[in-house]
This record gives sequence, structure tokens and C-alpha cells, in this order.
Amino acid sequence: MSKKIDPVTMQVIGGALDTIAKEMSHVIQRMAYSSLIRESEDLGAGVFTTFGETLAESDSTPMQLGCLPGYIQGFQEVLGDDQHPDDIIWNNDPYAGASHSPDISLSQPIFYEGELIGYAGTTAHHLDIGGAQPGLIVDAPDVYAEGLVLNGVKLYDKGKPNETLFEIVRQKVRTSSQVIGDLEAQVAACRLGARRYIELIDKYGKDTVLAAGEELMNYSEHMMQREIAKIPDGEYEAESWLDDDGINLNEKLKVHVNVIKKGSELEIDLSKSADQVASAFNAAYSGALCVAVYSVVRSIFLDTYTHEEFVPANHGVFRPVTVTARKGSIFNPIRPAATFSRANQVNTAADLIIKALTPVIPDKTCAGSAANIQFASYSGLDQDHNYWVYIEVNEGSYGGRPEKDGMDAMDFSSWNTRNNPIEDLDMHTPMICEQYELREDTGGAGKTRGGLGIIRRNRFLTDGLMSMEGDKHTVKPWGYNGGLPGTEAALIKNADTKPEELPSKLNGERFNAGESVKIMVPSSGGYGDPLERQASQVYEDILDEIISAETALNDYGVVIEDGNLNIERTEEKRQEIRRQRGKLPLFTQ
Repeated sequence: MSKKIDPVTMQVIGGALDTIAKEMSHVIQRMAYSSLIRESEDLGAGVFTTFGETLAESDSTPMQLGCLPGYIQGFQEVLGDDQHPDDIIWNNDPYAGASHSPDISLSQPIFYEGELIGYAGTTAHHLDIGGAQPGLIVDAPDVYAEGLVLNGVKLYDKGKPNETLFEIVRQKVRTSSQVIGDLEAQVAACRLGARRYIELIDKYGKDTVLAAGEELMNYSEHMMQREIAKIPDGEYEAESWLDDDGINLNEKLKVHVNVIKKGSELEIDLSKSADQVASAFNAAYSGALCVAVYSVVRSIFLDTYTHEEFVPANHGVFRPVTVTARKGSIFNPIRPAATFSRANQVNTAADLIIKALTPVIPDKTCAGSAANIQFASYSGLDQDHNYWVYIEVNEGSYGGRPEKDGMDAMDFSSWNTRNNPIEDLDMHTPMICEQYELREDTGGAGKTRGGLGIIRRNRFLTDGLMSMEGDKHTVKPWGYNGGLPGTEAALIKNADTKPEELPSKLNGERFNAGESVKIMVPSSGGYGDPLERQASQVYEDILDEIISAETALNDYGVVIEDGNLNIERTEEKRQEIRRQRGKLPLFTQ
């Protein structure tokens, strides 16, 4: 693009693009039928170039945003030039850019004076797409068992609804009315995004707006390169394990990350990770793995809170980062392998990138986080024998940071979904939430402690099914530089009557009316020597019921007598611990 743009105009256009993306997101949220989109904001929206490059994205779930370029490029291969004004194009194929199949992307080509100039794109997680199980699926033999998977099919063709496709959704999908309502919310967002983008071009001119978009991406690319260049060249590795694939419950799966830094570029190589599996516990390369990598790398090097300059969230941020995954591995499976349950693999990969880089940039990272998503779906039949489906994301936590404790009850890395209020569950489904609170006394001790996950107990009021896409029942979040590890996850059926430990992955587990499930999400690792934490901070944690007096004594060397802090005996206890322990490890797990 040869046209020169002055900095003020570029920033004004950048702000307008950002506003368009946010407005699109708000439309979806306000119009959505399902609580997963309406309350949790498991959605994405943005404006894109003709090549699918991100110009601006909404402040919603990174996993829903970073995959949109792949969605667009995926349907371009199918449609070619068969794209027209007012088309709405469907893609939810994990082998053509989708994050996973229930994340349906709807995009509208934007034309100006007969020329294709970009796309308004949206994506959202839908309650059901007609797969082998309602809601979520862990045990699926292939991608075809996941349900309605399409690429490059038009929901609207030149503005006219594809009634055949709508009828297929009505007949194939269990919760068709909610899914169609959510699809129409995405359509409205696409229409708005396209209209706003054309209005912007009418105001500033096509060449100016397109040139500004290129310059904004170049600026973001330069800023990412500048930050990457600050760390030493070299290779940095980290490794961990996943519980199982949901079928072979005694076979752990390796996740290995090699971060290769050269000059101002990074390569993230996961080729030494486990082979693809026979269940749905595989991760789509483009739509899931790459998105998770880009998201965590941006958070490390261009954190908005700590960075002085504002760096637009656009495609330029991705350019200095290459993601490599061996074909046939869990991070780059070969079609038709199922990829429905992909969250915990890519979260673990993101956590290992942090772990690999922490020794060289400890001021920009944190100790081990939950690296987990306890993604649960509940379902059953109502009195009219129609399906109800409810999906919830149970919050994780972050590891301790150089100057702050880890964040409690927060989704890790590229998820960032919002809390789904228990009132929504109680009002709209035949279930009730009986416990929803922080998981006390479980965060890893450290100079800054690990964040707390949550405990949630839900009870079925009628017979129903539950599927769970979880992990980290066998691996604790790691502590750093003397910090202690966090606490692993757990899942218990009927914890208050006849406790039964369940595996981290469920596929259509049956519950009778009156039975309950207790979900315990991992709490994260501590950062730094626990004995360096101020005794007054430890005492405050006791008063806030974050830790127990026993943990204060054993892990922090803080002595509480008659409910009060004893500073003198605390110093004595800490000296005793220092004499008895050896050299503190860099990592603990």
C-alpha cells in the first residue's frame, strides 16, 4: 500500500475499527438466546482484510477471536470468487480453520463499489450441533460423529436465507430454537460490522482506510518484534502431561514445548508431544493450537497493563511467531480424527511456554497456572420430551506473579469467558447450584501465593446427562523459584451422600434426579520463597479464610497463637525452616 497516512488519521481509523468490533460483540451478546454466549461471552467478532488478516477484534474470548482468520481462509478455498454482498458464510470445520466444531463462524464479505474489501466475521460456541452426545463430546471416533460440520456453505445467499440449511438445523440439532436464535444474533452482528466499515470508508476514503489498516498491522508487528528481540537467542524447553485421552484412562499424554528464539522472531515447536488419539481429545492446529500460542505470547510480551504504548490487537502481532506441530500429533491431527475436546491440551501448551521462558524473563511471567478448563455440559429431556442443554465454564486460576498474588477464579490464557451466574442455571434448567465458592487453602505458597480455583456443586432435579472436558487430576501447577506447587483438579459424584471419584473426562455420564456433582478446579503455584512473604500478609490470608493457620505454620513459618500473629516466634520458626531445608529448586511440581 503506497499511500502515506499521518499518525493522527491512522489512530482515529484504528479507534473506529476497534469500536466496530466491540459493537458487533455487543449485538451478539444482547441478542443471544444461550447463556454461554449471553452471560459467559463465549464469542468473537471483528473486521478482517480480504486475506483474512485481523484488523480489529472485540474484547471477548481470545480463543474465539484468533481463529477467525483461519475460518475466512478456510471458506475462501471452497468458495473462491463465489462471494457476494449480503452473503453470510458458515464455517465450523476444524480442518478448515475452526477452533472446534461447536464454534460456528458466520462471516459477511464486505464490498465497496463492486470490489471485495474485507470481511465482518463472528464466531460463537453453540449449545449443540447434533453430535453423538448433547452439548460436549469426549469419546467420538471421528469428526463426522461431532454433528453438523460445514465449510463454505451460505446461511444467506445475496441476502436471502438458505431455508434448506435452516430446516436442517431444526431437524438435526437438539436445541434448534436456541441455536437458530444465536445464529441470527451473529448475522445481525455481521450486518452491522459490514455497514459500519462501509460508513468508515465513505468518510475517509477507501485507499486511506485500507492503508491505515496495513500501517496498524505493521506497527503491531514491529512492537512484537522489538519485545522478542530483548531476550537472548536460544532454545527454551518445558514438558508436562495430560491425564488421558478420555478412553485409555491409565495412559498419560506428553506435551512438550520448545521455544526457539532467534533475532526478533519466535518458533514454538510442539513436535515432541503425544501422537493423535482415537477420541475427540485432539486439538485443531490452526483454530486451537495457533490461537493459544498467539494469545499467550501476546500476553507475555505486549501485556496491555504493563506496556506503556497501546498496541492494537491485530494480525501484525502474529507475524513474528511461527507455530510448529508434527502432523499426526494431538496438536496437528490427520482428518478425520475428532477434535471436539481440545481446550486442556492448548492450555497446557500455553502454560509450558510461560514455564520455558520464565527463567529468562521472570518479571513478565508467573508460576504455574491452572492450565485447565473444566468445561461441563448438562442435558436431559423436559416434560414435552424436548432436550435442554446447559454448558458452563468453571473458572481456573493463575500462578503467583513477581509482585502480586495469582488471580483467583479466572479462566486461563485464551479463554477469558465470564462467570455464568448461578441464578441463570436455577431459572432456566432443572438443576440447582448448591455450592459455588473459592477453593480455600489450596493455592501454592510463595512470596506471592498461587491463585485459588473454585468449587462448584450442582444437583440434578430430573434425570440427566453430564459430559466433562477436564484434566489436571494427576498434575499439579508448578511453583517457581522456591514457590510450592498448587493443587490438582477433582470431580466427585454425590459428594454429600455416597462419594464416587470420577475421571477428568466424562462422556454422557448418567445422573438420576437428586444426584449431584462436585467440581474442583486446580489452584495455582506459588512464586518465590514463602518465607519472604510478609507475615502480616499471611495473617491477612488467614483472616480472609484463604489459607489455614496450619498452612501458615508449615509453608510460611508464620505462628498464630490465640488467633493473633506472633512476630517473635514467627522469626524463630522461619530461621528454623531455613536451617533445615536445602537449596530451593527453580521449579516445584
